[in-house]
Amino acid sequence: MGDFKIKFRGVRGSFPVADKDFMNFGGNTSCVEINAGGNLIILDAGTGIVKTGDELIQKHILSSINPDERTPIKAVILLSHIHQDHLLGLTFFKPMHLKSTEIEIFGSGNEEDNLAQNLSNLVFGKTFPLELSDICCNLNINNISDDYVIIAKPDQKPVLVKKELAAADENDVLISFYKSYVHPKNGVMVYKISYKGKSVVYATDKECYMGGDKKFVNFAKNCDILIHDTQYTTEDYLNPNSPKQGYGHSTYDMAVEVMKQTNARTLVCYHYDPNYNDEKLSRIKEHYCSNNPNIIFSYEGLEMDLG
Repeated sequence: MGDFKIKFRGVRGSFPVADKDFMNFGGNTSCVEINAGGNLIILDAGTGIVKTGDELIQKHILSSINPDERTPIKAVILLSHIHQDHLLGLTFFKPMHLKSTEIEIFGSGNEEDNLAQNLSNLVFGKTFPLELSDICCNLNINNISDDYVIIAKPDQKPVLVKKELAAADENDVLISFYKSYVHPKNGVMVYKISYKGKSVVYATDKECYMGGDKKFVNFAKNCDILIHDTQYTTEDYLNPNSPKQGYGHSTYDMAVEVMKQTNARTLVCYHYDPNYNDEKLSRIKEHYCSNNPNIIFSYEGLEMDLG
């Protein structure tokens, strides 16, 4: 086992589902946990992040009998965007409520559209018993834009630097990103986590263009793992009675085409429609995976090792 690992915590889109017919793939919303070079990186804070937090708390408690000597929890949270299915678990992420925890949150924002203020308005205060200012951990919320990258080192605070000034060492984790405007209304951040020559691209809520999205193809070129939105079947996407074009989500066929254009080693299907139960997803999986071992359907608890 290496030191570049992925674990899927929530793979559902739009809203969580609790039903016996959704047990195999899971009903929690978007959250992917990545451990790279000693850094814990969490992609999105849907309801899947709650389980991550519970396990981190358990490890924290077991690290020492003396509470003052326990190993602090440190995490980087990368938000693709601030729609509710990607934020529903944030306030219930238990490490946020420990004084010793250190969390860096990154997401799209600027002075006029500040991420911290948006989070304060959306998931704290009126919709949760605590205000953002009441959170007791060491929490930093960072606005990011296309001109920057994040460099993460073990046991150090991640650094946000201008692209042209970025100088990552071999053992550093490089997080690059850009904002795509294919998801209404304010777009979505697409992330790439690179470490020791391997890379994972996270592209949720990402609708595709006719003929392909050239900017995205260049961004994700030759990645090892492509985690890509596959909310709809082509039939549902083009349904004349309820078309999904313009909703900001891709079909399985779109994702497969992106896999080919980017030359991604493995495609991981992700962000399933909450109306697709285990039976339907199993049929779709059989269709796409039976002749292509490099296509994987994500499910809660799926682990992958790039090390």
